[in-house]
Formats: sequence, structure tokens, C-alpha cells
Amino acid sequence: MTLISIALSVLLSQAAAPPQPPANQSPAQATPPTDPASSQFITEAGLLLVTIKPASVTDYELVIRTLQDALSKDTDAKRVQAAKGWRVFKAAEADAKGNAVFIHVMMPALANFDYRPSLLIDELVKDLAPDLLTKYQEAFATPPTKLSLTEFAQMSVAPVEKKQD
Repeated sequence: MTLISIALSVLLSQAAAPPQPPANQSPAQATPPTDPASSQFITEAGLLLVTIKPASVTDYELVIRTLQDALSKDTDAKRVQAAKGWRVFKAAEADAKGNAVFIHVMMPALANFDYRPSLLIDELVKDLAPDLLTKYQEAFATPPTKLSLTEFAQMSVAPVEKKQD
């Protein structure tokens, strides 16, 4: 749960520093998507930190459950692969403004895959209640925070010494 603790700390502190790609990353991986609303990740793991208005939690959860159901039945190889590494957590604590906090963990994050639930619902669910996506979009207290993550340390093993040049 260390990853979730880090995510909550970042979300609750509201410190939005611009993402810095690691020095050891290849240029192909470091190219961010051109759509600023995209939920594509440029590293092997990703987090989406989502704050939902208290009165809209039920609507948000319904969309996520609807998407989960659709992905569990999907046969598209890329979406099946993305869904295998995608977990959604709901924090027991609210943020500083009383909003519910949901953490989407993508590990591994699939390259060139947009994890936006609204896009996936549009593609996968043909008989969606007409106002459900509108309620979903209005549920956000703030825009989601997207974090592309590169593992820094595996705390259960001894660190590897870096060679001096």
C-alpha cells in the first residue's frame, strides 16, 4: 500500500509540479500524448488520483462498475491487457475539502492506451443510460491528477550500488 500512501500525499498536498521524465528513459517513452485530457502513461506504472464530490459518489461508482463489467466481457486484446493491470481503490479518508478520493493504479501501464473511463464506456457500452456520462463528468471535484511512475526503490531488497565513472 506504499504506492497508495504516496498518491494520497501528493493529492492532499495539492502540489502540482510538472512531470519530469527520468534521465534513463528513452525518447520514445518520454513523448507525452498531445491531448492534455489523455490518461496515457509514459512509464511502466501510472496513477490517476480522482476527487469526487460527496453527492456524486454513487454516480461515479456506477460508471466505474459499468466499465468494469464491460471490460470483464471484452475480447479486444489491447483492452483486455490494459484491464489486467488496472485496479481502482477508494480511500477511507476524504480529501481536505471533504471529497471522496479514488486511486486508479495501472501496473503495468499499457503504452499508447488511454485509460479515460468515459472514452472506454463510449466504445464498450451501447445501452448506457443517457444521463450517466453527464453525471459522471459533473462528479469530479477537480480534474484528475495523472502521474507516470518509474520505480525508484524496491524496499524489500538491498539497494544496488551505482558504479562511479
